[in-house]
Amino acid sequence: MLSEPLIRSAVIFHGMTQAETDEALRCLCAEERKYRKGQVILQAGNTTSRMGLVLEGSVTIESNDLWGNRTILSHIGPGEFFAETYAFLRTEPMLVDVSANEESRILFLDLAVPDDSARSAWQALLIRNLLIISSRKNLHLSGRSFHTSSRSIRGRVMSYLNTLSLQKKSVSFDIPFDRQQLADYLNVERSALSKELGKMQKEGLISTRKKHFILLKQQE
Repeated sequence: MLSEPLIRSAVIFHGMTQAETDEALRCLCAEERKYRKGQVILQAGNTTSRMGLVLEGSVTIESNDLWGNRTILSHIGPGEFFAETYAFLRTEPMLVDVSANEESRILFLDLAVPDDSARSAWQALLIRNLLIISSRKNLHLSGRSFHTSSRSIRGRVMSYLNTLSLQKKSVSFDIPFDRQQLADYLNVERSALSKELGKMQKEGLISTRKKHFILLKQQE
């Protein structure tokens, strides 16, 4: 399992030799687990020293309050990580839940590295790569703040779709969310979102079917 290409090519192991990657996997107590759709992987209020690498499937990072309101903060797909900040801090209670978006395989890495590994050559690379992962997450979260800053549903939708178009270098692409998840991510009501998407299609701004979107022209 631990020799599969997705693990070896993961950002956290960038720059390491095969021997260093093997040592890192051993010292970080790499462990694979499987989750069914909807299953909670990590729960708000708990602490963790383990970060997760998605091998198959996907997970969502969610904020769920006591009144049953859900906000989706991020979608994590194959080759991407989650909980690295909490794993690095270790004693900081999580403010979010991590749930399986579908049947998923997760590789956990324990960042509570033993003292006898403190001088290992791979550790400096690990810290550098964790910084890269964390920086990319910060950019993503900043992007979500930008998407939800608009007062209108259309403004939020257009901001999100425009960002994905730039990232994918195409006006035709799939989004990672279903309609309810997209509504939760943009912090709007599902019915209002569906109504607005319908209007945008009638006006010739977009074409959409399920998770696929095509941007047809710029908003006037």
